[in-house]
Amino acid sequence: MTGTDSDDSPAALREDATEYEEIADALEDLLEELREAELKGSRLEGLFDEVSSSNPNIWNIVSAFIDVEDGEAVVTDESKLAQGSWAPEIVEGCDTMITLDIEYGMMPDEFTYTAGKKLSQRIEEFRQQAAEARQKADELEDAGDE
Repeated sequence: MTGTDSDDSPAALREDATEYEEIADALEDLLEELREAELKGSRLEGLFDEVSSSNPNIWNIVSAFIDVEDGEAVVTDESKLAQGSWAPEIVEGCDTMITLDIEYGMMPDEFTYTAGKKLSQRIEEFRQQAAEARQKADELEDAGDE
C-alpha cells in the first residue's frame, strides 16, 4: 500500500480508497469463515494452534500476517513474540495483521470471539481510511473547480 502521503492527487487517493475497501471486503470474508466454518482446515487454524498451544511462560503474543490476493485474505505467516519489548516484524506483501495474546488451552469458541473482534476492528479501520481518502479526493477536486 502506498498510503495517502505519497501522492495527494484525487486519482491516487481514490485508488488508495479502493485498495482499503478491497482489504476490508477480504477481511469480512475471513470473518464470515471464522464464524461459520470449522477452525480445522480454515485460514486461521494456524493462528488458533499458536494461540492455544504455545507456552505462555515463553511467548506472550502471536500475530497472523494477512495479504489480500485477488480479493481473498491469505494468512501468509504466524509469528510468536517472546515476552518483553519487541519491534514489529515486517512481512513483505503483508496488508494487515491481527495479534492475539497467548492463552494456553483457549477454546475454539473463545478464539472465534476474540479473533472476530480483532478482525472487526481492522475492517472498521480500513473502511474509515477509505472514507477519509475519498473525502480528501473530493475536497481536492472541489478546490480545483474553483
